[in-house]
Amino acid sequence: MSKHLVSADNPNGQRSEELLAEIRAEILGRMAAYAEDPRPEAKTVLENNLEIAQLLTDAIHLAEVNSQTLAEDL
Repeated sequence: MSKHLVSADNPNGQRSEELLAEIRAEILGRMAAYAEDPRPEAKTVLENNLEIAQLLTDAIHLAEVNSQTLAEDL
């Protein structure tokens, strides 16, 4: 049973790529707040968030392929 993702039990859920894109957008929004922060800790957080955003982008692409593959099976 899925809380967030679309499924037979949760027809109003989101597709994986939609949820991942929302998370990525939040992270990118937070990055703007750290961009002007001169502390080394903020730089580390910014660098980590850049990597997280790229990993999420990769995950979004994979999720899109999954959705396309499943749609072809129907």
